Amino acid sequence: MIAGLPPEYGLYSAMVIPVITALFGSSWQMVSGPATPMSIVVFAAISQFAEPSTEMFVTLALTLTLLVGCIQLLVGLTRMGSVLNFVSHTVIIGFTAGAALLIISKQLKSVFDLPIPKGTSFLEIWILTFQQIGQANWYVFGVAAFTVLIAVVSKFISKKLPYMLIAIVAGSLFSHWIGGAEKGISHLGAIPGELPPLSLPDLSPKTLANLAPGAFVIALLGLIEAISISRSIATKTGQIIDANQECIGQGASNLLGSYFSCYASSGSFSRSGVNHSAGAETPLSGVFASLLLMLIVFFVAPLAAHLPMPVMAGLIILVGYNLIDWHSITALMKASTRETIVLVVTFLATLFMDLQYAIYIGVIFSLLFYLEQTAQPRLITVAPDHSSENRSFINIDHKQMDQCPQLKLVRLDGALYFGSVAHIAEQMQELRTCGAQNVLIIGNSIQLIDLSGVELLVREAQHWKENGGGVYISGLRHRARHYFEKAGFMKVFGENHFFVSKREAIAYIYAFGMDPKVCENCSSRIFSECSVNE
Repeated sequence: MIAGLPPEYGLYSAMVIPVITALFGSSWQMVSGPATPMSIVVFAAISQFAEPSTEMFVTLALTLTLLVGCIQLLVGLTRMGSVLNFVSHTVIIGFTAGAALLIISKQLKSVFDLPIPKGTSFLEIWILTFQQIGQANWYVFGVAAFTVLIAVVSKFISKKLPYMLIAIVAGSLFSHWIGGAEKGISHLGAIPGELPPLSLPDLSPKTLANLAPGAFVIALLGLIEAISISRSIATKTGQIIDANQECIGQGASNLLGSYFSCYASSGSFSRSGVNHSAGAETPLSGVFASLLLMLIVFFVAPLAAHLPMPVMAGLIILVGYNLIDWHSITALMKASTRETIVLVVTFLATLFMDLQYAIYIGVIFSLLFYLEQTAQPRLITVAPDHSSENRSFINIDHKQMDQCPQLKLVRLDGALYFGSVAHIAEQMQELRTCGAQNVLIIGNSIQLIDLSGVELLVREAQHWKENGGGVYISGLRHRARHYFEKAGFMKVFGENHFFVSKREAIAYIYAFGMDPKVCENCSSRIFSECSVNE
C-alpha cells in the first residue's frame, strides 16, 4: 500500500522473491521481499506517471521492477559489487541499530492501539504516543507484553525451542481467553487465496526512458540494503558475504519476479531478523517460508485472519531489539572516537532521514575518516637492535638506540599517493635538517604509489643529491618499482638506488655513500659493516 499497489502484490512478492534470492544469492539467513524504503521510492518513481492502485500504475511498477533487476544483475555479473564493500562494518552496525529502533517505534501503534497515521516520522511517533498514552487500550498492551514474556521465557528455558511460534500460540490463546474481540483487539484480517499470476511489463521505449532514472536509484538502494542486512546478520554467524553473488541474487529475483506480479524488492530487516532468530542456517529457510506462505494463503487463511495484531507487534519489537549489536557498539565506543562518530551519525541519520540517505551519509563519513588516515602516513625512524639475535630494525621511539650520523633509516607505513604527498614532503623536509647526508626509505609497507608519489621521491632525491647525499629505497614492491620504470623516472632517481633488502642497501651506502673520515671517528657503529672495517 505504501508503494501505491493493491495489497495482494505484497503477498505475491513475498512468495516469489525469497525463492529466487535463496537460489542465486549468497546470504544464509537474509530473506528478501517487499521493504518499506523500496516501497517509498517505488511510489515516488511511478506516481508522476499514473494514479496509484490503477492498472497503469501496476504495469509501470512491474516494468520498473524489470529495469531494477537488469541493473542489479549487470552490477553482479561485471563484478562491480565489490564497490559496495566500502560500506564499513561500523556503518552497518549503526544502520542496523537505527532500523531496529524504527521497527520498534512503528509497532507502538499496534501495541497501545493508538491512532497514529501511517508515514509518521520516528520523532512524531514517540510524541504522539506520549500525548495519547491516556487513550491506550491496556488489553491490547497486555496481549503484546504477554507474548513478549512467553517468547523471552521460552528462549531462556532452551534456545532450541521455537520460542516465537510458542509465543504466537500463547499470545493468541491469551487474547481469546480475555475476550479480545470484545476488548477492541484487532486481527490481521482476510488474506486473498491465490498464487501470483503471470504478468507482462511494458517494454515500450518511452516507458523505459521514463522509468530508467528511478530504476537506477532503486537498484542501488536495494543492493545497499540487501548487502547491509546480510552483513549485519553475518557479523553474528561468521559468514563471509559475496557482494557480487548477492547482486546477482537480487537482480535475478527482481528480473524474474516482474513476470510473476512482483514489485521491486530487497532484503527485509524484520523478516531476516525473524529468520535468524528462529535458528535458520541455510537459504532453504526462505524457500520453505515462501511455500508455507502459499499454503497459508490457500488453506489457513481463516486462521491467519484471526491472528491478533498485538501478538505480531510484540514479536516484531523483540526481533528489533535482537537486531541491535550491543556488544559491538560498546566495543566501538571504547576503542575508536572516529568510528564512534560514524556509528552515531549513521544511527541518527537512519532515525531522522530516509534509510537510503542514512547509508550514504554513513559511507561518506567513514570514507572521509579513511582518507584522512591514508593522507597522513608516518615516516618512522628505525635502527638495528643489537640486543636481538638477528639485529632486527625497530622503532627508536619504542627503544632508545644509537643512530648513524650519516644515514637515516625510515620506514614508510601507508600509501604514497596524491592525497599523502604533502604530509610526507613535510616529514622529508624535517629529515633534511637532521644532519644525515643519506636517507634509506624502507618501502616494504608502501601499499600504493601513484605519479604524485613518484614525483615526490624524485624531487627529494634531487634535493639530497644537491647536498652531497642521496635517497635510497629498499623492499619496494614490484608493482611500485614498475611504476617508476613505466613513468620514465628510473634513471632520474637512480637505478642503483633501489635494493631488495635493507642489508643490501646499507652495505652499498656504507661503501659508496658515506664519508670514511666520519666513520673513523664515529662511536655509534650500529651496522655490521662498521665492525668489519674497524
